[in-house]
Amino acid sequence: MEKRVAIVGAGMSGLLACKYVLQIGFNPIVFEADDDIGGLWRHTIETTKLQNPKETFQFSDFPWDSSVKEDCPSSQQLLDYLNSYAQHFSIIPYIRFNSKVIDIDYVGESNEDMKSWELWSGNSSPFGSKGTWHITVEDTKKLSTEWFSKHS
Repeated sequence: MEKRVAIVGAGMSGLLACKYVLQIGFNPIVFEADDDIGGLWRHTIETTKLQNPKETFQFSDFPWDSSVKEDCPSSQQLLDYLNSYAQHFSIIPYIRFNSKVIDIDYVGESNEDMKSWELWSGNSSPFGSKGTWHITVEDTKKLSTEWFSKHS
């Protein structure tokens, strides 16, 4: 069975999720509505800065570049940091830009089966093999819609 994973958004969490699922052998696809990474940081005003010192706001395996001298970097410096992270860990090829997820649906087990705690027992198999994930994605540049299907 192919180990595919859909990740919604190429912000900090989406980039981190992509990196880790790649490390454990999954084939991720990151759907990003914008044309670049950064999530909400792409939509802040120019003068926005981190409220935390940069050392407490970094990935554990990727320190800030030594050229960033400020304790609380600007939003642009944070975007540069995220881009460096994505480049360093070769995440960019797994991102589908201009792809806004507008619906996710799981078709398979009955609602009663879905509520069963056994399906969530932590055995790395939260759903049985009966179902299919349907992800509907809108191309934000062409305003067209497509959907992806993934058997669980």
